[in-house]
Amino acid sequence: MEELSLETLRAAVEGSAAAFRSRRRLRPAGGDGDKVFPPTFAGAVYAIEKRRIPGRAEPVTCVLLDSVQSQANRMELALQDAVDQGRIQLPLVVVDFSDFHPTGDVEADKAAGRLIEKVGQVSSLQVPHRLADAIFRDSELDGVRFRRSDRGRALNTVSLTNATPLFELCPTALIFGMWDSTGPKGGLGPKFERAMVSEIVGIGAHWEDGYRNRGVRRDPLEISRNVPVFADSDGALYRVAEPEEKKGIRPSEINHSSVPFESPNSGVTIEYAEQITTLSLICLRRLRFPLGGKVDAEVDGAARTVLAALALAAATLAFEAGVDLRSRCLLWPDGPMAWELLEHPSEDPQQFLLTSEGAVRLLNSAVQEAKRVGLPWLERPVVLKPSAELVKLVRLSQLEAAKKSREVA
Repeated sequence: MEELSLETLRAAVEGSAAAFRSRRRLRPAGGDGDKVFPPTFAGAVYAIEKRRIPGRAEPVTCVLLDSVQSQANRMELALQDAVDQGRIQLPLVVVDFSDFHPTGDVEADKAAGRLIEKVGQVSSLQVPHRLADAIFRDSELDGVRFRRSDRGRALNTVSLTNATPLFELCPTALIFGMWDSTGPKGGLGPKFERAMVSEIVGIGAHWEDGYRNRGVRRDPLEISRNVPVFADSDGALYRVAEPEEKKGIRPSEINHSSVPFESPNSGVTIEYAEQITTLSLICLRRLRFPLGGKVDAEVDGAARTVLAALALAAATLAFEAGVDLRSRCLLWPDGPMAWELLEHPSEDPQQFLLTSEGAVRLLNSAVQEAKRVGLPWLERPVVLKPSAELVKLVRLSQLEAAKKSREVA
């Protein structure tokens, strides 16, 4: 297999190819027969189903080991690691909590025995809803609420025919999908489907009941459900309730806070796991990238090629050396990560290799071509500051968590 080149990628994106696909088997790092722990979902259950497996006469019992959403998060975190290591440069929006102190008095916190961590920075690669996340909505750019700033207002104009503002600020939203449901348009906010889809399924699953497993959908700010808040007219955080106020709503009602759950499941054994990853080039070709109000085929092609290179780099960086999904769910691949180009239905797909080093080179080369035709590519993050009320919400949530920790102790 040859290594995927920029010329081949560009031709695939600009031509009629449908997708890039990667399928590979993985096994428990502990060896065949070692138990693995799938994620649990609503009702504290595993996602179990019968699937048709090539070569099997009857459907086989399978279990979902990593969902499409979770795989996307892992790819985004791999990109964040590459940015932090200086291997790539991506447009990012960052909320900087570095000046945040839990109570404003570090010595008082120490004296009271409050074990409270500083938040640091939260980027668009780390939040659940990408650029449409409530954390950004409730932060400020140069003293102005982000969605009311010049950069933030650009999100109100994005669509399939005007994807340039998202390309400039958060290109990963065009790969992994985004719905601006918490913005000024509510449920009518723009939607972008996932171009990159990946999941890991355990084939031939067997399990026993009896063990209670616990989990949570994590909020990176650890907002407490016990700190009431008030929302303004567009659903954003208006203010945090004072201690004497009895009214207000839970932060989860405006998309803050974590959601805990319990599971009675005790892990499974599997014959093997299979990871299936697809990048839809058809989806990318629906996007237009006007510059100065004008659409240009060369510009569109360059932007789509960057997005394809970014998606392939994200998957390669995240999964090349296997996947550590959660405690007791470390999987090791049977072979290298190869990509098939689905181009001609009557022919066998052409196969390509892509290492992490090659993926980084491919992305950097695609970005240089995009810059040459005038596309924006921010190399420094757009830095926001949390609003005073968001800081207060985080502070009180951390104090609430510290209080509960002391009660448990």
